Amino acid sequence: VEDITSKLADDGSGNFELEANTAGFIGYSAPIKKVFDLIPLLAHTDASVMITGETGTGKDKIAEIIHKNSSRSRYPFIKINCGALPAGLLESELFGHVKGAFTGATRDKAGMFELAHHGTVFLTEIGDMPYPLQVKLLSFLDDREFVPVGGESKVSVDVRIIAATHRPLLQQIENNEFREDLFYRLHVLHVDLPPLREREDDVRLLIEHFLQRFN
Repeated sequence: VEDITSKLADDGSGNFELEANTAGFIGYSAPIKKVFDLIPLLAHTDASVMITGETGTGKDKIAEIIHKNSSRSRYPFIKINCGALPAGLLESELFGHVKGAFTGATRDKAGMFELAHHGTVFLTEIGDMPYPLQVKLLSFLDDREFVPVGGESKVSVDVRIIAATHRPLLQQIENNEFREDLFYRLHVLHVDLPPLREREDDVRLLIEHFLQRFN
């Protein structure tokens, strides 16, 4: 974990020196060290990972660190925001479409799963994924195959899935807003990122980082 964590070093005079890490995640407090301790486990497996935490806690960055430290690092890392697109467009972005599948589909287009072959797909804001599309995602997780929108032939790909959300998925399951079976397929491994208010030791580190950056 040494090469992917930030350190706050005291030179003996009481002055703290920031040692920037290549991953760009700033943290040295006990709560964030627990997260860093999980990185080797999360990186050296193909199991799905669920990253939870409030908005702004660094879920995207942790997902990227996991990918970069995995055996898939030389292949694509593709991020898809499940809450940023309407259901029809999101399905096309994920699974691709064939020419003529809908108005404006003038050519075949590969989806993000196909483009990320051998790499990692990061599904951020998974709690915002439309319920009907969750069924197709679950089917893909079972078979690693899918049919592009408007297509007939199945496409097989090898990708690792990392998902993230700030929403309470268990509550969404109770409200029939999120599929329980999909939750457990994505929640094989789990890491929860603490908010900054629980990382008091990192405040000085972050101040030093931004002072150096803006100077």
